[in-house]
Amino acid sequence: MARLTMTDAGRIYLDHNAGAPLRPRVAGLVGDLLTRVGNPSSVHGEGRAARALVEAARAQVAGLCGVPAPHVAFTSGATEANVTALSPLWKAGRGERQFTRVLIGGTEHPSVTAGGRFPESQREILPVDSDGVVDVAALAARVHALSVAGALPLVAIQAANSETGVLQPLAEIARVLDGTSAILHVDAVQAAGRIAIDMAGWGAHSLALSAHKIGGPQGVGALVLRDAGLRPAPLLTGGGQENWNRAGTENVAAIAGFGLAAELVAAETGCWDEIATFRDGLERALCHIWSDTVVFGTGVPRLANTSCFAVPGVSAETALIALDLAGIAVSSGSACSSGKVGVSPVLTAMGVSADLARGAIRVSLGRDNGEAEIERFLAAWRQISGRIRQAGAGRAA
Repeated sequence: MARLTMTDAGRIYLDHNAGAPLRPRVAGLVGDLLTRVGNPSSVHGEGRAARALVEAARAQVAGLCGVPAPHVAFTSGATEANVTALSPLWKAGRGERQFTRVLIGGTEHPSVTAGGRFPESQREILPVDSDGVVDVAALAARVHALSVAGALPLVAIQAANSETGVLQPLAEIARVLDGTSAILHVDAVQAAGRIAIDMAGWGAHSLALSAHKIGGPQGVGALVLRDAGLRPAPLLTGGGQENWNRAGTENVAAIAGFGLAAELVAAETGCWDEIATFRDGLERALCHIWSDTVVFGTGVPRLANTSCFAVPGVSAETALIALDLAGIAVSSGSACSSGKVGVSPVLTAMGVSADLARGAIRVSLGRDNGEAEIERFLAAWRQISGRIRQAGAGRAA
């Protein structure tokens, strides 16, 4: 493995859950395609060439998910895919299904917790335990109660949490929902390329993906359907692009880059054991530096690359600024909710106190990170957190 992932010379990038660096081969492809003309809906040669690129990418993304290519609809990103899926109205063959309630995991991405196109009165948040795992018994009870009442529920549970890396028990949830009228949407953004995507095993009727989490370009994602005959009403209407699932001229260059990134990441499964070793060593060292370090989600399966931790008395806002000045990029949680450092809704749902949650730092590793970068982060963290704690002790005195 290469040992450096830099945004600028000398900087270390440890924020891959927010966005992975653009892969060189993807950058080359996208750059070349930006100079080409051709609307994929046009029938002339240039249009057909553009259409071929889109369809090739569709097959590549479908391959990552283990579904037929026509089951992939490209979007502007996972947020659009999530909002599209969270629709009260779904097309079922020539008929329709009208969902009357959406049940949302308590630690979901903001694009899911916002409820999509369901009115606020039809949204419910499911409880999670102290590790952030959805209470499957509570989910089962709620689905049963809604079914008895004649309601039709749509369930939204992520595959992996962006802040803690915690994996949800999707196979268990699939067993609970099997035989009910509920359907399941899975936000698989953080899972893609890190664990196997198994729509059938997860019981997922739809899932959301984002290209820039796997080294593709920003601004492109996908809504993937397990059954093309059961699909949400389109969010964007107009033309018949994306098999009538999403109107608007396709972004050919970005979509082609997404496809190539999906093909490349599908071949890299072997690197995650080594990354897990680095992550575990990082957490042992953090706890050695400060014995009162709290690492979140360690009681359950997590993504191999993700560590979310806090030290009492260490403000994440102050630490992030200092680490950035030291040339190290980490974060305090989801990039979609941490423009200003505050209390993470994910950690709040897990029952973490506000004081501790304000200190949460997330380190998320990529395939190119290595031991030297982790050692540099730890040295910086020891110095910076020590200064912050000392300053806090001085103010208290």
